[in-house]
Amino acid sequence: MLNRIEVTIRPELEDPIGKSLSAQIKDDLSITCKSVRVVDVYTILAEITPEELEKVATELFSDSVIQIASINQHIKFPQEYQHVVEVGFRPGVTDNVGKSAREGIQDTLSRNLKPDEFVFKSTMYWFSGLSKENCSQVAQKLLANELIQHWKVLSYDELSNQKDISLLPIPLVTEKTKTIVETISLNLSDSELLELSQKRLLALDLREMKAIKEYFENPITKKHRTALNLPEYPTDIELEILAQTWSEHCKHKIFNAEIKFEDSNGNYTVVNSLFKTFIKSTTDKLKSEIPWLVSVFHDNAGLIDFDNEHLISMKVETHNSPSALDPYGGAITGIVGVNRDILGAGLGCRCILNTDVFCFASPFYEGKIPERLLHPRRVLRGVHAGVRDGGNQSGIPTVNGAIVFHERFLGKPLVFCGTGGIIPKKINNKLAHEKKAYKGDLIVMIGGRIGKDGIHGATFSSEELHEGSPVTAVQIGDPITQKKLSDFLFEARDR
Repeated sequence: MLNRIEVTIRPELEDPIGKSLSAQIKDDLSITCKSVRVVDVYTILAEITPEELEKVATELFSDSVIQIASINQHIKFPQEYQHVVEVGFRPGVTDNVGKSAREGIQDTLSRNLKPDEFVFKSTMYWFSGLSKENCSQVAQKLLANELIQHWKVLSYDELSNQKDISLLPIPLVTEKTKTIVETISLNLSDSELLELSQKRLLALDLREMKAIKEYFENPITKKHRTALNLPEYPTDIELEILAQTWSEHCKHKIFNAEIKFEDSNGNYTVVNSLFKTFIKSTTDKLKSEIPWLVSVFHDNAGLIDFDNEHLISMKVETHNSPSALDPYGGAITGIVGVNRDILGAGLGCRCILNTDVFCFASPFYEGKIPERLLHPRRVLRGVHAGVRDGGNQSGIPTVNGAIVFHERFLGKPLVFCGTGGIIPKKINNKLAHEKKAYKGDLIVMIGGRIGKDGIHGATFSSEELHEGSPVTAVQIGDPITQKKLSDFLFEARDR
């Protein structure tokens, strides 16, 4: 059974989100909009009684002091609001608010929903003073990201005459697929090997593809695979594993490469790994001279002395390519990802702060934007919001940051996210920076369910952005689930 709850600010009150959006439309698109009213929409695909719907609408989704709610009918606005845009996620894309809303319904009603009952979140924007064409422009350039969202624009009359309460198709994944394992032949020419790498988004160069080919065509390998009842050539998942493991994102091939440098006088210098030469060796020298470096280069994050009772941990990393295509999703995934490195340092550090450095092209850039890229102003807003929300929803404050503007960041921004954490030096009489995995240990996988987002993230991030960069490569982080995970981790750690 399909039900819809709409929630908005009371008509006699100012809509702060709508007011901010009006200013943004004028600044970014040079379009004057009289007014915008924003409506939160919860589409509930579940068996739920009218009484339960009323309870959920009034007790969970709305605050009667400042908001009104409507069940299974659209909230009525004055006719000066001539057009409405609704924006929602595409099927299979992670919907964190929808998932949280589902959990909230279960808590409010004190009963569980069935596994095949869902809640989907979307947003309606009512515009006064904009044409339908203007609304479409606003939807495409400001409200939605076509990689993960879809939208619909209707006039006041069109919505009134529409029989279906939903503007958008329900983003339910109905496609039934069978698990198919492909065998990928490597009996290919050099050009065909490169084409295979590009087609399957392996991000491997010709030398790497030829190395894989030579391995699988080696008689010893063939004999071994035959004994294991495996096909002669790799399966699709074997090839994907190799591509992920060898990706620039995971392997840092450039940082670890041998680099020959010629200066202006024609003198050659050979650097055997930028990482080993300029980062690790420097730290190793310092470690022999200072006593407070406790753990470096072999855990999820470094650990150093803070006081007589505690260690602190610090980690920073970038999330550039994802943030170029989906600024909010890329940035929120970046910050919660580095949070996990702190949670995984030693026996588990508690995250206490986030920090960041962002590098963008000028927000006032007026030149041509390459295909599939977003205006720097939109990237800035989305990245800032993603890092902010990732921290706020996890209970981790962002204590400082910096923004740098330069035209070279138009093609790909630099989104540098960092997290600091703290841990007692000893937990249950064990040194907190030491840990081991033993034979027979169980591995538990915890987190939000995987959607269509995030597939090929490592290999996609290892190549240059282009018009064919995949729509599914940007994962959408889930800070609320991660907060639950961290609470569980500390309770288990301290037992």
